[in-house]
Amino acid sequence: MTLESLSLRCGACGHTEPLRSLAWRCAKCHGVLDLDGFAAAPPSLTDLAGRGTSLWRYREALPIAEPGDITMGEGMTPLVGAPGRPGVTLKVDHLMPTGSFKDRGAVMLVALAARLGVARLMADSSGNAGTAVAAYAARAGIACDVYVPADTSAGKVGQLRAYGAAVHQIPGSREDTARAAALAAGEPGVFYASHVYHPFFVHGTKTYVYEVWEQLGGRLPDTLVLPVGNGTLVLGAHLACAELLEAGHIERFPRIVAVQAAGCAPLAAAFAGGSPVPANIATQGTVAEGIAIARPARGAQILAAVRATGGAVVTVTDEQVRAAHAALARSGLYVEPTSAVCWAAIEAGEVEPAGTVVAPLCGSGLKSKPPVM
Repeated sequence: MTLESLSLRCGACGHTEPLRSLAWRCAKCHGVLDLDGFAAAPPSLTDLAGRGTSLWRYREALPIAEPGDITMGEGMTPLVGAPGRPGVTLKVDHLMPTGSFKDRGAVMLVALAARLGVARLMADSSGNAGTAVAAYAARAGIACDVYVPADTSAGKVGQLRAYGAAVHQIPGSREDTARAAALAAGEPGVFYASHVYHPFFVHGTKTYVYEVWEQLGGRLPDTLVLPVGNGTLVLGAHLACAELLEAGHIERFPRIVAVQAAGCAPLAAAFAGGSPVPANIATQGTVAEGIAIARPARGAQILAAVRATGGAVVTVTDEQVRAAHAALARSGLYVEPTSAVCWAAIEAGEVEPAGTVVAPLCGSGLKSKPPVM
């Protein structure tokens, strides 16, 4: 497989663009693009014996080769027992190089940019995706612009600037930031390293599930509980499960329970109403800033993925998030408030207690605004 053999295909109208085109959405209908021409060949547990401990150990399932001068050993984060919940395990993804699970997708995007000879890339983010892209861009020697909401936590903004990124703080909502970034993305020669729009990112986040599968001895839990805003972790998890199932490495899909903040829950509203597309809502604000996405571009894909597993989209209140955040900290796990939403859902009984459950801790508390208790 070569990059020349890969293309980007619109899920809505079927229009294709070469991967090298730097397209970030469909030129005809503005639909989202998926990767075409790539077939993953997931390695077996035997194949994995003796390999390095980064996510690149799953090289047969990834659409690009390991970038030796860019990687920082991202991946293979530990599983730890959940406090007071014998059947629940937490995956400590906030121990990634930049402090969030977004490193999984960012390294894929920057590796692609480097292979394509891109001189400048840009991203938009509530913070974590931007810091991840900026860090790997710095490793690759590629100039980087990051668009973030004006109220993004000072810790994340400081981290972006430390990596040398040009930071653009946009007044208004997360959607206002996305619109400003979309305008800039149209400039010639700019690679839009979007964790939402570029499918390479999802091929990075799918390694979360590959690791869970390997760490549990070649099986997956009964339920995966995942936070959802733009849905890159949900979509990556679903993709990994499909690839593992097709390879015969698992016998069934786990349920995916996706968690939204009650103050910004277009997917939960759509799920409850049986709609195939996100509900049209006005965000009321939430301490879980990382998933405060009122109009997720891949919302229809997220809803279809969750429904296909027999799962659900549930919500938690800010009060529940604050309580979960404090409880995790008192058990030695200091994460950002967004990372507490899955634990909040589990504690609130929004996840069926039968069977085994794995949930992620996605972002470090060291770079976030702590919730008001």
